[in-house]
Amino acid sequence: HAQSKKELVQKLIDMQQSSLENTARGLTENPARQLVAAAQQVIVQGVPEDKREATAKQVDAEIKKYLDAANPIVRASTIKQSQASVAPLLEEKFTDDELKQLVTMLDSHVLKKYQGLLPEMSKALVDKVVADARPQVDPKLQAAQTNIRTILDKATGGKLSQQQPQQQPAAAKPK
Repeated sequence: HAQSKKELVQKLIDMQQSSLENTARGLTENPARQLVAAAQQVIVQGVPEDKREATAKQVDAEIKKYLDAANPIVRASTIKQSQASVAPLLEEKFTDDELKQLVTMLDSHVLKKYQGLLPEMSKALVDKVVADARPQVDPKLQAAQTNIRTILDKATGGKLSQQQPQQQPAAAKPK
């Protein structure tokens, strides 16, 4: 039977379900990554070494609780909002024939195979870029970290250097 425009749009949304779910996951995981990065910084700079592992485990548990609570909410909202935002755009911007072509294209075995290979291709590229660029980037990152720490130390009246005397430059340590 000939599919209506609304049926074609719904089929496209259904076909893109995993992509929509990845978007939702990203919306919840990005702030979690930022929280972890900030917490790691505090753990390294302010938590005594003997308490770092336990503190990191507590932070991880909180992050997991957040993700377990937030992911289903954002996933449900993403699915609901895709009907309200994506569907009207597809209906407005595509003709019936274009929607049929898009469904056929997205349903293609070759496209599915290619999309299935994307994570592997991305990982292979990232691994090579990291290996290739790390020797040049790490010194720049370390210099930036050192300079930022100096700026923050001056701005806090020396509080950072008082917290971590063991992180003085090697040349300053008596032998």
